[in-house]
Amino acid sequence: MLFILICESFSIMLALFDLDNTLIAGDSDHAWGEFLCTHGHVDAGVYRSRNEQYYREYQAGTLDMQAFLEFALQPLRDNPPDQLLEWRSEFLQECIEPLLLPDARSLLDKHRVRGDQIVIITATNRFITQPIAEMLGVETLLATEPEMHDGRYTGRVAGPACFQEGKIIHLQNWAADAGCDPFEAHFYSDSANDLPLLEKVSFPCAVDPDEQLRALAIERDWPVISLRDPA
Repeated sequence: MLFILICESFSIMLALFDLDNTLIAGDSDHAWGEFLCTHGHVDAGVYRSRNEQYYREYQAGTLDMQAFLEFALQPLRDNPPDQLLEWRSEFLQECIEPLLLPDARSLLDKHRVRGDQIVIITATNRFITQPIAEMLGVETLLATEPEMHDGRYTGRVAGPACFQEGKIIHLQNWAADAGCDPFEAHFYSDSANDLPLLEKVSFPCAVDPDEQLRALAIERDWPVISLRDPA
């Protein structure tokens, strides 16, 4: 069974969660690209290979986020919002619901019982992640913001991407408005891409981590947990 470690002796204001491969058993950004290919909404021959390449670069910690966003936001730019919402509804049912983790819901509930402010903080854009946060019952979402103009997506990003050091910027801006300490917090993540924020919070935790994060977590005596059922 899952072992979840929460430091019960502290009263924590914030509980920060990465989304992809942390609260869900997959990457929603990559899954959205695959969904678009499978259903013929993009040129699958071209789009799938680039989607896979960017995902490998993300996993390796070498992703050019600006180049990826120019690619990933193009379908939002090229299609009307009503059509995108219809596709997204299908995507959530087909691709995201199977990735939801009961143990992730249990961990979120533990923090709710403690009275913590729960925040999902993710590099994946808000169009994809807002309904997933809602499915998880989390009201506060910090995400990469796709720009809109006159009711259409432009294919550009509004503000900095919520990625690596950008997560710190998004969190600090939100915390200033919320009136809380952004780093007196738990932060749960699977990825070494989140090291900039993991190294700043009071209680970092590696969740089903990649190899680099697992090694660093063990070296630094950070908790390492799993939210997935054993294979």
